[in-house]
Parts: sequence; C-alpha cells; structure tokens
Amino acid sequence: MTLQLRVYVPPHPLIKHWLAVARDAATPSVLFRSAMTELGRWLTYEAAREWLPTQDTTVQSPLGICPATYIDPEVPMAVVPILRAGLGLLEGAQTLLPLASIYHLGLVRDETTLQPSCYLNKLPEKFHPQTRVLITDPMLATGGSIIKAMEELTQRGVDPALTRIISVVAAPPALQKLGAAYPGLIIYTATIDEQVNDRGFIVPGLGDAGDRTFGT
Repeated sequence: MTLQLRVYVPPHPLIKHWLAVARDAATPSVLFRSAMTELGRWLTYEAAREWLPTQDTTVQSPLGICPATYIDPEVPMAVVPILRAGLGLLEGAQTLLPLASIYHLGLVRDETTLQPSCYLNKLPEKFHPQTRVLITDPMLATGGSIIKAMEELTQRGVDPALTRIISVVAAPPALQKLGAAYPGLIIYTATIDEQVNDRGFIVPGLGDAGDRTFGT
C-alpha cells in the first residue's frame, strides 16, 4: 500500500474556540498563552488516538476481576517542541504525556531567504526505533523548519510512521513538502489556511506565534 500524508482537522468545539481566541489580534499575550496551552492539550488528545502503545491485562475491581488496558510504560515517548513557538503547545501536550521525555530543538528562519538554521539541538544521538515522537510546531507555513526538524529526527533513528505533528495553522506549501519527503507522517492541526505571503507568514494565520506567546 502506498503511504500518503494524512492531515486531520478535528471538529472539536474546544479546538475551534481556542483557535478563534488565538487568531484574534486583540487577544492579550496572557490569554494567547492560555489558548496555545489548550490547543496543545486538545490536539495532543486527538493525536493520541490509536497511537499510544497499550498493554492488556486484568484487574481486581471491588466486585470482581475484569479486563483492563494500560498505557505501556516500556515503550519510549518523546515530545519535541520547535523553539520558540512550539513551547506554547508543550504544556498542554505534557499534561497528557507525563512519561514522555522532552527534547528541545531551536530553529530560526532567515527573514530574507526563509531558510531555517539550527541554534539549539538537545536531541539524543540515537532514538530507540519504537519511540513515539510528538512534534509541537504552531505554524506549518513554508515547510522549511518542520522539514529540518524531521531530518534531524530521522537521522537519529526516528520512524516517521510513529511520529505525530500538532500545529495550530497549516498551509499547503508545508504540507506538500512533508507529503513528498515523509508520506508516512500524520498531522493534527486546528485549521488549514490556503495562503502564505512573501514574508513566509500564513494568511490569515495568527501572526508570529512566538512573539505573541512571550509578549515580545
């Protein structure tokens, strides 16, 4: 079967609500941070469906023995926030994945060429081949940063089929690049906007997610 990039836009009313809050230019930084946290939480919740490793067992309830399913703690999990803006989604994701290791990856985009460069890489030299990796990156615009992140991860043994990306707004250029390079990927995003301007910003998007998160 030919692999194909899958992009999900969950129709959850809480995701729609917090997306509206994040898009609003009048939203103050403190409330924008709350919106990002909530989007991180609910998008991670959706991404975790049929992705988290589980193990079946039985437990003794107060009235009898019954089947039970637990998250398998032996399978490694990692969350990789793309700095700076990915930190905004991290808190919400981390509340649902408390056992996951957090590996920071700092990428900055040249405002003229729109090409990314790495200024911080805290990834391990090698990941276990069964590691589930969740990448938090609010804006998938031109695709440069997320492609760079995937290159760094796959070079260290990460399987794209076990990887999930959560974003707030995605755009066709990034999705096309990801689909061509990593067709096994699955992305969860609050919305897809059709336009990227000549500065590499998604329109209407939600502006600079990093600046709005940190009030800079």
